[in-house]
Amino acid sequence: MASERLFSFGDTENKPLVRMLSDIKELLYDGVWASSAPEMQLYFMYRDLGLTPEDRRAIRDGGLRYDITVIPPRMLGVEYVKTAGHCHPVVPGQGMRYPELYHVLEGEAHYLLQKNDGGGVSDVVLVKASRGDNVIIPPGYGHVTINASGKELKMGNWVCRDFNSDYCIYREKKGAAYFELDGGRLVANGNYGGLPNVRFFGPTNYGEFGLKKGRDSYNMIRDLDALDYLKNPAAHARLFNLLFKL
Repeated sequence: MASERLFSFGDTENKPLVRMLSDIKELLYDGVWASSAPEMQLYFMYRDLGLTPEDRRAIRDGGLRYDITVIPPRMLGVEYVKTAGHCHPVVPGQGMRYPELYHVLEGEAHYLLQKNDGGGVSDVVLVKASRGDNVIIPPGYGHVTINASGKELKMGNWVCRDFNSDYCIYREKKGAAYFELDGGRLVANGNYGGLPNVRFFGPTNYGEFGLKKGRDSYNMIRDLDALDYLKNPAAHARLFNLLFKL
């Protein structure tokens, strides 16, 4: 089935990692639906991309990784299709967690961010982004991507290649802090206990980060130093203070 979703990028055809319904059943709001739904493909992750061998070498040598994720529109019972959600580890020697940069290539995305503190959640942010928008996931925030539209969502992302995502809190709490249901309703996940209200923000098309709406972030391959904050967030703490009024 995965071969049906081969993705051409530059000079290569790329086979995806496929997230199946069975991978995230325990993370869904509608457990009754999940218990009887047939197995299905939910979304497709194309990792470590580059348009040319030279680009792939430059990205690798720069300590970065460029990925593309495709999320077709679907309802998971009464909940919009979403990613599993993950957190980022602490950068060795810096005391800050790795950030991440997303760029919406097609469709619309809702990024649900949550700041996890000592087993609880101190902040929840929902960012709505459309084609051409950039969204930075700041240090310390886990995140889920939701496709709440009737269109296919395709997004690119830049991330430091030196870490693996951490899914623990999402598995432990059986989902993110909130579920987004049909009609855009946000319902708190009771497994977390007390939760702050969701704060709503627009995309982070900030010139201070070298970002501009409509400019494909892959073009930053020509200036990878501008993405140093993805590897060394402590050196760019002032920039992160611009995000979501932190």
